[in-house]
Amino acid sequence: MSREGKQTMNDSSAKADQSSAKATGAKAVLICDTQPVAVEGVRGLLSRCTDLKFAGAVSTLGAAFELARGMTPAAVVIDKALGTPAILDWLHHLSTAGVATAPVVWGTAINEAEALRLLQAGARGVVRRTSAPETLVTCLRAVTSGNTWLEDGIFGEVERAYQPRRSQLTPRECEIVELVEQGLRNRDIARSLGIQTGTVKIHLKHIFEKTGVRGRYGLALNGLREKGALSPQQAM
Repeated sequence: MSREGKQTMNDSSAKADQSSAKATGAKAVLICDTQPVAVEGVRGLLSRCTDLKFAGAVSTLGAAFELARGMTPAAVVIDKALGTPAILDWLHHLSTAGVATAPVVWGTAINEAEALRLLQAGARGVVRRTSAPETLVTCLRAVTSGNTWLEDGIFGEVERAYQPRRSQLTPRECEIVELVEQGLRNRDIARSLGIQTGTVKIHLKHIFEKTGVRGRYGLALNGLREKGALSPQQAM
């Protein structure tokens, strides 16, 4: 069977499965994954849930967008193997189109920078594929209830300061914090503010000392929490 034929069958299955989800009152979850074995694993996992329902599977971001727009599942689980740049574009496209679904990105290896960029782009959940099955279920329940969920450990132990003392920062330090939260690197911050990269590093050192947050990813993550984009209890 051709790839197109397989994709059509997956799309039809997705529509049928979502109709079943509506009938039972469970929240529909669409899967976009490159590995059929992983898809079947998620299908089996969700079959044991009364509040979540497998709504079908596709293997391309294009198909995932069309189905998400047409079906509006409660959540879409995206395989990071599809490529972080492509997924970031997809998240932006989804947001621009106003599709009301909660994107969850899962992958075998997700580092701090990638997780932060995904959250900033609109992902509602980030989880490792190597996690226990219940971790994915917990993530899906959180995001389909309107929360943002980040798997514990992705940002390590340096992300425990939930109330940084930002009032102690100077105006310049506040500018730098805002740019860090946007995902800019030191050299980009320096260029934006018209200062030297070394000066940015000195400011960051003072910011870390004043706020009690260690690491630029911790600083950016706290920014997401302060803006209500990430629930602290979900990240602990």
